[in-house]
Amino acid sequence: MPSNKDDLGRYSRETLINLLGTYSRLYIALDGFWYLSVKGEFGNDKALEHDIWVWGKMCRREVEGVTEALGIQERNIPAFFEVFTMSPWFRKMEYETQMEDDGHGILTIVHCPTLIALEKEGEGREESICKGVDMDFFRRFAEYFNPDLEVMPKRIPPREDKEGICCQWEVQMKRGS
Repeated sequence: MPSNKDDLGRYSRETLINLLGTYSRLYIALDGFWYLSVKGEFGNDKALEHDIWVWGKMCRREVEGVTEALGIQERNIPAFFEVFTMSPWFRKMEYETQMEDDGHGILTIVHCPTLIALEKEGEGREESICKGVDMDFFRRFAEYFNPDLEVMPKRIPPREDKEGICCQWEVQMKRGS
């Protein structure tokens, strides 16, 4: 009987990429379903509180797991972008990364399925999700990857132009690092 790793060898590269996309969508869907379940039972404030707690726990696991799987040794901003953008929940986003200099980069998200769903819902939850959960997650992700990194929002929802940039984040080395 082959092991799980041996099973994957029988699939084409394209099939494995599609499978990774499916896993990412399932990961995002599970997050949304449990959030809506808690929200329906206990209200949005409790759901938000639990969402921040859950992603706080998952964050370290993602950083460690993805960094190890990719064999990343460096702890600079380009390596951070590589690990961050390979996170399972991030794979369905469209984004651009730009290095301003060695100690400063910008991550621009141009398509975010979660934001689009929140805007379509029309309850205004994008502000609490993007400014609460995502900001906390992004900062923890950076801190776990390299304690000398800091992440700050440059542009964050709610957005006026629903066709424009979803959000934009600055990543830089802390002063004196």
